[in-house]
Amino acid sequence: MQQYTPSQQNLQTMLSNLNIAGLKTKIIFTLAMILVFRFCAQLPLFGIDAQNFANLAATNNLIGFLDMFSGGALGNVSIIALGIGPYITSSIIMQLLAVVIPQLEQLQKEEGEAGRRKLSQYTRIFTIVIAAVQAFVFVLYLVKTARGAIMPDVNIAAFAIGSVVILTAGSAFTMWMAELMTERGIGNGASMLIFCGIISKIPFYSGQTATLVKGNSALQPGLALLLLIFFATMVFIVIMQEASRKVIIVNPRRQVGNKVYGGTNTYIPFKLNPGGVMPIIFAIAILLFPTTVLGLVGQANISNEVFRNIIVGISNFLSPSGIAYNIIYFILIVALTFFYASIIPNLQPKEIATNLKKYGSSIPGIKPGKPTAEALDKILSKTTFIGAFGLGIIALIPSLACHITGITTLQGIGATSLIIMVGVALDFINQVRTNLLPKNYESFLKQ
Repeated sequence: MQQYTPSQQNLQTMLSNLNIAGLKTKIIFTLAMILVFRFCAQLPLFGIDAQNFANLAATNNLIGFLDMFSGGALGNVSIIALGIGPYITSSIIMQLLAVVIPQLEQLQKEEGEAGRRKLSQYTRIFTIVIAAVQAFVFVLYLVKTARGAIMPDVNIAAFAIGSVVILTAGSAFTMWMAELMTERGIGNGASMLIFCGIISKIPFYSGQTATLVKGNSALQPGLALLLLIFFATMVFIVIMQEASRKVIIVNPRRQVGNKVYGGTNTYIPFKLNPGGVMPIIFAIAILLFPTTVLGLVGQANISNEVFRNIIVGISNFLSPSGIAYNIIYFILIVALTFFYASIIPNLQPKEIATNLKKYGSSIPGIKPGKPTAEALDKILSKTTFIGAFGLGIIALIPSLACHITGITTLQGIGATSLIIMVGVALDFINQVRTNLLPKNYESFLKQ
């Protein structure tokens, strides 16, 4: 019989676990979709000189910020230049409308899977509308401001119409890939695409930083401090993502024949950050939609000088590098964390209290029913408050550190990117663990 070393045994165990519950197939499918996304990000629109556009957009902070989340698709003026942004924006708007419109709320909560599918269909339709608007604005920017990025022998009218159609179709294709990854792959598809987009830009920002520090040795201590802050930020992000408040639940004993069931204490975990990475992504999408439109329109050749100055002023006010942007960003993160906690089905205090009362369970020292719901609501509010403000503060620290140290080349990989990267990575690991649970139960039963 062949003997294996401990490392070989671990490798054999890992390889065998990959086949559990189709985990290997899901991982391969996710990687395949990512490769397709990266390939499409390199395909430029017909009639575009990508290098000239990169030179024209080099001084535009907004385009650089958007390009980071599209994984270079916007910088290359590719067929999927709009990325996953329209889909995320549409999802946010539909979730907000589901809170204020009773018909949509009924679809989400009372009509089960059929209602959720119908709501998803509305989200897809609205995504196409948003993508068409963003595509029109982007093409307007190319025609009016970045005309040098368009090849001289291209018919402008045909280019404009064709580009709007292609960009809208590219956004719909990206949405389809994201939903397919969520359904058949590992993790949330939209988050994974954003994650890959951010990762793909790290070599670019690292190269810029190396060039900057090499040319100015006085910045080396600042770089060391900045990297230390980034590392500490990642540690705090992991703590925020994994921390939870456990509420003890006392379960009654039930006797069936000669056997007694139940009687053991369990707990309900209330996470400090119940929304995970979604409040960050939602906050960015909400901020980027108006700033994208204002930024691109403001650079067009508007004849009315007063209107042009107003547009440019608002665009500069909401610039990602400005103070106003960071303040609004912080407020949005806090608000969206509370909002996301309020719509998660398994975090509804009234429903939890009703279910506990139905099965005879209770929280020690609290009466069942309404008192339990009120107590759970207070606990949820406190934990979400701590998590929301903690997440908002963490989101601002690296950006402030970049300004203090003077190394702004790493500002693109700020807290926003770190939170998304760490959050998506943790979610991916948790999804893998979930898929391995059947193997763990099987091993337990065999003992």
